[in-house]
Amino acid sequence: MATLGVRRVAIIGAGPCGLAAAKYLMAEKYFEQIDVFEQRNTIGGIWNYTPCFIKAEESSTTTVPNVDAQEPAERPTWTTSPHGNTEPIFVSPIYAHLETNNPKELLRFSEKALPADAQLFPKHAVIRQYLESYGEEVKDLVQFETQVQNLKVKDPQNNTWELTATNLRTGAVITSTYDAVVAANGHYVVPYIPDILGVSAWNKAYPNSISHSKFYDSPEVFRGKKVVIIGGAASGLDIGAQIGAVTKGKIIVSQRSESYLAVSAPSDRTIRPQIAEFLPPASHDREIRFSDGHVEDQVDAVLFCTGYFYSFPFLQTLEPPVVTDGSRTRNVYKQIFYIEHPTLAFPVLAQKVTPFPMAENQAAVFARVWSGRLPLPSKEDMKASEDAEIALRGDGKAFHVYEYPVDCDYMNEMYSWAGKAQPRSGLDNDGHGKPSAFWGEKERWLRSKFPDIRRAFVNQGEKRSEIKSIVDLGFEFGAWKRRQQGAPKL
Repeated sequence: MATLGVRRVAIIGAGPCGLAAAKYLMAEKYFEQIDVFEQRNTIGGIWNYTPCFIKAEESSTTTVPNVDAQEPAERPTWTTSPHGNTEPIFVSPIYAHLETNNPKELLRFSEKALPADAQLFPKHAVIRQYLESYGEEVKDLVQFETQVQNLKVKDPQNNTWELTATNLRTGAVITSTYDAVVAANGHYVVPYIPDILGVSAWNKAYPNSISHSKFYDSPEVFRGKKVVIIGGAASGLDIGAQIGAVTKGKIIVSQRSESYLAVSAPSDRTIRPQIAEFLPPASHDREIRFSDGHVEDQVDAVLFCTGYFYSFPFLQTLEPPVVTDGSRTRNVYKQIFYIEHPTLAFPVLAQKVTPFPMAENQAAVFARVWSGRLPLPSKEDMKASEDAEIALRGDGKAFHVYEYPVDCDYMNEMYSWAGKAQPRSGLDNDGHGKPSAFWGEKERWLRSKFPDIRRAFVNQGEKRSEIKSIVDLGFEFGAWKRRQQGAPKL
């Protein structure tokens, strides 16, 4: 494919992906204009914790069920800060006692380690401070309190884009033209609440008894209640453990299959299969029937930990579309480039991955492509690649699930791809440009051990804060390597 002629780039979102994109674009020393649009008043994206009272207000207005990925852009809640300033707040899924799902040795950006004194799976406030420090050099590029309303192709021949944004404080509308756009708005905005038989009537009969993990903050509102959690992935496990400590009886968890992160033989919860029906309130006492026929009655609260839709509210007029039912993105090459106009990129669409290093590896690729140092295949070849991936992974949610070792292979594929870029005089790294993250044997070993490490960490209970590295839990790469070298070959 011919050089794309990119000089002006917009980045939508100043979370981890947007910050990494800005850094790698700047490092190319090629682009004339890099603008970052952020609807919050600070960087960090979803790592900006939302006060619990705002979550409670937003939860009460959420549609049950919620099966539409094409929701309009979020509207902020304006609050007054301790300093007396008004600021726009957007609901983040970060909850009070959240700890990361990834150990800090893997989660970090390649150029900056997480604090040595932070616990192995850092608390959300540590990540927020880390991102503030990581993004310091690109902070001046960010237009805060500015929400992108629409993005459309302006010139199909030149792959240019018309971006319309609104200043949330003044209401002023900004329309600008860019040669390329990074859609780094995140994927934890539109909650998925499935349309299970009877759920709508149940929700109307028992207002505020059904919610989604996006609006969870602490277990206190569930104290003394009988609670059912739907979903057994990472959020369901962690939130379930917190709520289960204060519920009336064991917490009930409805799940399709056991998560690879689950602690073996959990004694603090009752596991049930999928819910078949929320039984009619007129004739039943808060009863839920599961697919195995079992019925639970007098259920006080139901929390859906069922994930989110892929949603880009500013792209609803795009053809061919990137989002239809929201289960996955469409018309995207290598989980990054919009095939029809590859001057649009989508970082970290993949799930069950380590997001920060993946964001920088993908940014290294599209920055080099757009600066003319790295070619793309033809549209026909890119579409054939997507079709092959659909055949391999499926046409639904599994399309974006990159569990180990797929994530490791993809990480290094991006690293190698960026490394093929034509060197250019004046760039760092002897003209090759800003390095990204290569996952060698140690990183792959750590990723493979991640479920065991996570379980060992959780089992430390209140002593978790004392665990600063994997060595504290008995995991040591050097010892493992020596055992491997000494093992008899079969």
